Amino acid sequence: MAPKSDSAEGIVLDFVNEQNRPLNSQNVADFLQKYNLKKASVQKALDALADSGRISFKEYGKQKIYIAKQDQFNIPNGEELVKMKDENAKLQQELEEQKRAVSDVETEIKNLQSNLTLEQIREKEAILRKEVEEMERNLDKLHGGVVLVRPEERKVVEELYLDRISQWRRRKRMFKDLWDAITENSPKDLKEFKDELGIEYDEDAGVNLQSLSNLMPQGKKRARGQ
Repeated sequence: MAPKSDSAEGIVLDFVNEQNRPLNSQNVADFLQKYNLKKASVQKALDALADSGRISFKEYGKQKIYIAKQDQFNIPNGEELVKMKDENAKLQQELEEQKRAVSDVETEIKNLQSNLTLEQIREKEAILRKEVEEMERNLDKLHGGVVLVRPEERKVVEELYLDRISQWRRRKRMFKDLWDAITENSPKDLKEFKDELGIEYDEDAGVNLQSLSNLMPQGKKRARGQ
């Protein structure tokens, strides 16, 4: 007679069959704590099931190892194993295809989320329209001959700019004269000496005196000697 499913023997039997692997009484007791079964009750149930032939056991010294009866399971033959293996491979392939499909959908969702919403597009359009209108107003002023900078202000800026260019040219010439005098008989490599002193030429700073001088209107450039 089979043990009742809610009895200690029934619970232990269901667990051993479900696990279908070698177990000792401590393994079973640990797993069945949620049923409030003590180790002694588990041991008693295991021994009863083994004596009745419901489960198998082997003794290793003082320890008993229990396992489910294997004749109750439908063990596939070689042909069935091959078929199961083929089905498993097919399922694995389908799983990979599903994973790729999910990945494609996630990528599409991210792309959609990165795009502007209709409301955001309208807000952006409004800002751009305002910028365009402002540019058109400035352009109309220029076409209408409106003076955006007063002549006296322009003159002050030009004179200040011309003065700075002249000072730059004068100091550049002074440096060249001093540098030539210092390095005339120097045995050192001039480039290494310059780097050692921390001196930078115009080209080192990415500027060009002549190109900046050319920004001045024709007729207002001073002679090179000034």
